[in-house]
Amino acid sequence: MRVVVDLSRCEGYAQCAFLAPEAFRMHGEEALLYDPNPDDVLRDKVLRATAACPVQAILVDQPEARHAPAEASPP
Repeated sequence: MRVVVDLSRCEGYAQCAFLAPEAFRMHGEEALLYDPNPDDVLRDKVLRATAACPVQAILVDQPEARHAPAEASPP
């Protein structure tokens, strides 16, 4: 999983840091620090944090989901 935060869009609400502190943390009152490659164990927390961002500044790329094999259609 790869995480990218648009820091010009981030307004420091810190919902991500509250929901996934292992991947996101505030430095001071306004600067967000984040792990661009959080461990897969944190997937659910990171996805919840992404959904909770009020300004939608967090993007998550999940390459394994994109390349998952399609289900076979019935004959």
